[in-house]
Amino acid sequence: MTDTIASTLPTTFDPAEIEARWYSHWETNGLFRPERPDAEAFTIVNPPPNVTGSLHIGHALDNTLQDVVVRYERLRGKDALWVVGTDHAGIATQMVVERQLEAQGDKRTNYSREDFIAKVWEWKAESGGTITNQLRRLGCSMDWSREQFTMDPHFTKAVIRTFVDLYNDGLIYRDKRLVNWDPKLKTAISDLEVESREVKGHMWHFKYPLAGGATYTYVERDDDGNVVLEEERDYIAIATTRPETMLGDGAVAVHPDDARYAPIVGMLCEIPVGPKEHRRLIPIITDDYPDPAFGSGAVKITGAHDENDYGVASRNNIPMYRLMDEVAAMRSDGAPYAEVAVLAREIAAGAAFTSKDVDTLNLVPDEYRGLDRYEARKRVVADIDAEGLMLGVEDKVIMQPFGDRGGVVIEPMLTDQWYVNAAELAKKPIEAVTSGEIGIVPKTWEKTFFNWMNDIQPWCVSRQLWWGHRIPAWFDAEGKIYVAPSAEEAQAQAGEGVALTQDEDVLDTWFSSALWPFATLGWPEDGAPLLQKHYPNSLLISGFDILFFWDARMMMMGYYNMGQKPWDTLYLHGLVRAADGAKMSKSKGNVVDPLGLIDQYGADALRFFMAAMESQGRDIKMDERRVEGYRNFATKLWNAARFCQSNGIGASASVKAPPARLAANQWIIGEVAGCVTAIETAMADLRFDAAASAIYQFTWSKFCDWYLELIKPVFASDADSPPAQETRAVAGWALDQILVMLHPFMPFITEELWHKLGDRPYELILAQWPAPEAEISRQATDAIDWVIDLTTNTRSAKNELGIAPGAKLAAYLAAPSDVAARTIERSTAAIERLARLTPITIGEAPAGPAMQVTAGSDVFIIPLEGIIDLAAEKTRLEKALAASTKEAKSLEGRLGNAAFVDKAKPEAVEKARADLAHHQGEVERLTTALARLG
Repeated sequence: MTDTIASTLPTTFDPAEIEARWYSHWETNGLFRPERPDAEAFTIVNPPPNVTGSLHIGHALDNTLQDVVVRYERLRGKDALWVVGTDHAGIATQMVVERQLEAQGDKRTNYSREDFIAKVWEWKAESGGTITNQLRRLGCSMDWSREQFTMDPHFTKAVIRTFVDLYNDGLIYRDKRLVNWDPKLKTAISDLEVESREVKGHMWHFKYPLAGGATYTYVERDDDGNVVLEEERDYIAIATTRPETMLGDGAVAVHPDDARYAPIVGMLCEIPVGPKEHRRLIPIITDDYPDPAFGSGAVKITGAHDENDYGVASRNNIPMYRLMDEVAAMRSDGAPYAEVAVLAREIAAGAAFTSKDVDTLNLVPDEYRGLDRYEARKRVVADIDAEGLMLGVEDKVIMQPFGDRGGVVIEPMLTDQWYVNAAELAKKPIEAVTSGEIGIVPKTWEKTFFNWMNDIQPWCVSRQLWWGHRIPAWFDAEGKIYVAPSAEEAQAQAGEGVALTQDEDVLDTWFSSALWPFATLGWPEDGAPLLQKHYPNSLLISGFDILFFWDARMMMMGYYNMGQKPWDTLYLHGLVRAADGAKMSKSKGNVVDPLGLIDQYGADALRFFMAAMESQGRDIKMDERRVEGYRNFATKLWNAARFCQSNGIGASASVKAPPARLAANQWIIGEVAGCVTAIETAMADLRFDAAASAIYQFTWSKFCDWYLELIKPVFASDADSPPAQETRAVAGWALDQILVMLHPFMPFITEELWHKLGDRPYELILAQWPAPEAEISRQATDAIDWVIDLTTNTRSAKNELGIAPGAKLAAYLAAPSDVAARTIERSTAAIERLARLTPITIGEAPAGPAMQVTAGSDVFIIPLEGIIDLAAEKTRLEKALAASTKEAKSLEGRLGNAAFVDKAKPEAVEKARADLAHHQGEVERLTTALARLG
């Protein structure tokens, strides 16, 4: 039970003070995970943020949605567990600590591996909790008592167990393959960690002379087969954006149907760089990869430094020569170029070779060895040009791969790495999504999921780092591998006296985080109680951008380790974009700090914005005005609670609705029931926007604007009368239901009001979800709906015609419906007070100018003689209508012009569409207003 007792509400709502106090109370008292051993389990795991991270707007969206769901299910009585923790973030964390050392004039290589890792643990203890504290600011009701870390001892045990099992099952192996190499971080990274950017570059065109001075007739033809060029050539032309990689060429490939090169297929040509006396010869081969219509149609094949070339080389048994070291400088190891060039010529002539032998050959000419790759490029181009073998160079915009962490250009590199057979592990997840065993919401993401999973490549899981889970593999002097959970068990496999060395690499961070749904619950310990109850998890909420990084891999590991799915449903939300729809980035200066928004408007306002704007399948445009608007919504609720408190309305003692005879009370009970149903339907479908809209509309419009207005006269007459007592009970109950329904979205203000309105035996976070169970008179609720409809339409008509809101107008109703007749008879005072219509006459209206106002099927005639200057009003409306019609037509023409839509700035197009919608609305409004005047 809380220390806060019922007391008079302050005049102003101050989120900061409330948020700090309530979050501390919830966490200190263990209210995020109440003891509910017999309750139905509801489980969700938080995508573990990097231990180096700080809260960004994407985190705010992701965690808000999770918290909405968890608080909702907790209110529904479930044993709701929200697993929280952080990821050790191998690359990011090692970078942070290395930068810290560099700032002190130190560096990692001055330490042993063990001492450097100790430094990382020191950093983690001092600075690794930033984001978890920020998640608290957001109001996340996570089970902090069981906070997890992917380098915790129990997690390491799970990681090692998985690796060993996969290896023993033949699903993990070591292989020499092409990887994305980050020269700054000096490690392999995955395809998903590479960003392709457009940059200004060049395309160089070179001659590769045919061996022995051979020549051939080169013929080009047009589409009709007519000869357009015929000449004798002693070379084959190739083009490249990376001339430094020519040093590692293993072949030149042409398409088998390309008649231009048919005479020279199978011949050797000369790489036009390096010492003349040691020029390497490579074969001209055919492969389906080259496009005859692109460039010269001939492609140099450098299998060790290009993904496409790697495929060609693999298919055609072409040697793949590695040219660079770990920092992307040209190799400086090995025998002199004169020696290795001879061996390479023998391979080109047909000598047998192994990939291991080829990898030892450094084919970088001596004068280029040790040069940075870009300096080597300049030297290669200059030397070829000096020899007269450069055909030309053109400026070209190229797509270049950058590491998303290191920020430098990635170098495709042939290295030894550990791989998981992802294609095999993907089979069960594919079956599960196909059958519906795992649901993906929105369903439109299924196509993307299948496209990737059906064409999935081996997963490179080794990283050349010190921080992380070290790979449990040992090598003897001959290179034989022993995989085991410990050094002792590996030694037992190898035999006594065999010297073993453990693999220096660590595992990809995503390998360990793929175990998150079950390793956090106690796996691989037998009989772990949390695991038995909370696996599979109920739901995963994730950004679509980590569908393949994390979500799909959790499916793979869930089925592999646990034999069943990791969760029932995967919900993929969009991105939070800048107000103009652009992607947020520091370089653009359009990043929004969620903590700044919390400081200004409160966590509740930001949370409600996130939920209200989360529409399945769409990104969210950041709009600070909307956040401010939801702060105003919180203030309106606060003021409504103050009104209730000032009229003796307080906490309700019942989940069930109190007895009610008054129409307004019966109406609000029915509206509560409708709101409960709307929220439950929306939450079942994971329509966060619909759920937020339901509680917003009910609270603002139905309760604050209408119900409180309807009940004011009850307290104005006799405050102790039976109607007043009934109204206090119903109003207190309805306000309680609002607080419960709104709590998942706005936990702080609702918990504060829950206690300010009365002494409670338990906190709102542990309250019971509404269950009205009341019998409602349809006649009573229809009457209130009719009054609201009449009032709304009358106010709108007054506004359109410039009539003062408080002006009382006479109204005539010729043929009232049953609802109208009953309501006018019993509620004349309410109609006068709300709609400002008096008197209401049942009968025909007198002749003369008038406007029509509807309420349901009833049509009221309201005379306007003497109320407004009809001629002047008609003139004003017609002028405004003409202006809006003209502007709407102009905007329609502009937006109908493909040149404008395609070439104008996106923000200009968006503004034009918004302006068009505004003027179209004005045309409709003004037309209606003129029609009212007759």
